[in-house]
Amino acid sequence: MSAIADLRAAITDAVTAIAGREGITPALDRPRKEGHGDYATNAAMMLAGIVGEPPRDVAARLADDLQARLGDSVDRIEIAGPGFLNLFLSDAWHRRALTSVLSDGSDWGRGGAEPSERINVEFVSVNPTGPLHVGHARNAAYGDALARILTFHGHTVEREYYVNDYGSQVTKFGLSLQARARGEEPPEDGYAGSYVATIAAEVPAAADRPIEEVAWDGVAVMLAHNRASLAAFGVEFDVWFSERSLHEGDPSPVEHAFAELAAQGRTYQHEGALWLRTTTDGDDKDRVLERSTGEHTYFASDIAYHLHKRERGFERLIDVWGADHHGYVERVKAGFAALGGDRDRLELVIMQLVRLVSNGEEVRMSKRTGDFVTLDELVSEVGVDAARWFLLNRSHDTTVEFDMDLAREQSSENPVYYVQYAHARIASILGRAGADQVASAPAALDAEGELHPAERALVQKLLAFPAEVDEAARRRAPHRIATYALELAQSFSAFYRDCQVLGLDDERTELVRLSLCRAAAATVAQSLDLLGVTAPEEM
Repeated sequence: MSAIADLRAAITDAVTAIAGREGITPALDRPRKEGHGDYATNAAMMLAGIVGEPPRDVAARLADDLQARLGDSVDRIEIAGPGFLNLFLSDAWHRRALTSVLSDGSDWGRGGAEPSERINVEFVSVNPTGPLHVGHARNAAYGDALARILTFHGHTVEREYYVNDYGSQVTKFGLSLQARARGEEPPEDGYAGSYVATIAAEVPAAADRPIEEVAWDGVAVMLAHNRASLAAFGVEFDVWFSERSLHEGDPSPVEHAFAELAAQGRTYQHEGALWLRTTTDGDDKDRVLERSTGEHTYFASDIAYHLHKRERGFERLIDVWGADHHGYVERVKAGFAALGGDRDRLELVIMQLVRLVSNGEEVRMSKRTGDFVTLDELVSEVGVDAARWFLLNRSHDTTVEFDMDLAREQSSENPVYYVQYAHARIASILGRAGADQVASAPAALDAEGELHPAERALVQKLLAFPAEVDEAARRRAPHRIATYALELAQSFSAFYRDCQVLGLDDERTELVRLSLCRAAAATVAQSLDLLGVTAPEEM
């Protein structure tokens, strides 16, 4: 158990002893104001109603109990306000806590998922009819970071890309490719971007072959380009799932889903079309699965696709969608429930837009006209690390204003540069100290000695990492890791400003500070890795 978990357990045991029963879980938080202790708990106020005593009286009893349980781990416990307990922890506690961080090594903060689940994370999944732009880049960065965090937290995660290679958009793409190959303008409802001519040049005999062949070959070429763009962005997928495969076979997965729904009495015929009763599962109206022409709707593919995922054994499905998919949430959840799925185990994450700013002006995007900034162009302009950071450092449900000028800047004003520079500075300190001294440094943590307030603050920030991982995983919030990484870098900078590390006359203090540097470097690097950002050794 970590030092925080031990502290929480001691408080819970003390509460249980006073209450005479288990099941009471008091909070343990970092106080917002300086001087209110290292940690605070509302345990006394929770107990007051149970034992029938004033909260401050209960707080006094609880403080005595905790003082005995914690021993030399606590300097003093103060009662504040209506009954809060503020815990001032000793230097000995901080040294032992740092020892536990170092002993965990690369596993510090890892695990903790209860229960551990087999999760499918599907993201990006754009039509293979054009290059990836910065909106897709945000989806890619988010989905990949979320998968990294969930895996680190202890889940088994599979990354999946759903290839929309079935439907009218594929035909329109083929017509656009053929038109460009013939030196003509694409159809009015086709694809007009300059990239179309580039793709057409890579499709053999695009001017003369049947449209269907040109379309499929064009999709394959476009998909290869997009796969390469994603790989260069640090995003790899375990599965590339073809929508077309849902409509192939005897029976096809779509027909299999239809049969399951019919057996449950969920579907009905109306005006020659096949409908699904989604209103019984929360949708605002029933939905068409198969038109009177026999053509399957996009919703039919969704139904079959999510059933297919469940039948592959996934316990939880997370789909990362663009902002324009908000209206599809209820119908897809209703379709999932109609086939026996638990609505709560299908999570549909709606990403918000990216507002790209350069030289103080917004860069407009339109995929159909070709007036957009591609993922490749973004990476070329600011680099993978800056692109991923700026796309991840805000919650997915808020619009991101991506300042390209700031992303290029190599100064402390640029948050990703600031965090990476902190890691490079620590690496330089450890390199100058030498591997032997760094390896032996943790032994000094067993000795007595006073810690500087900046050392204590850095230890406490390191101890917050597991809880941040837990919150980021549970809330599907990679931006919390970006915030934590920046705060950790700031804590290290304050420590570095106030505490000389190398060249001290006091060897014990130097070794303690080297231990702090070692733990900080590892935790900064792990935080950055969860975001898909590198931790450079030098800058």
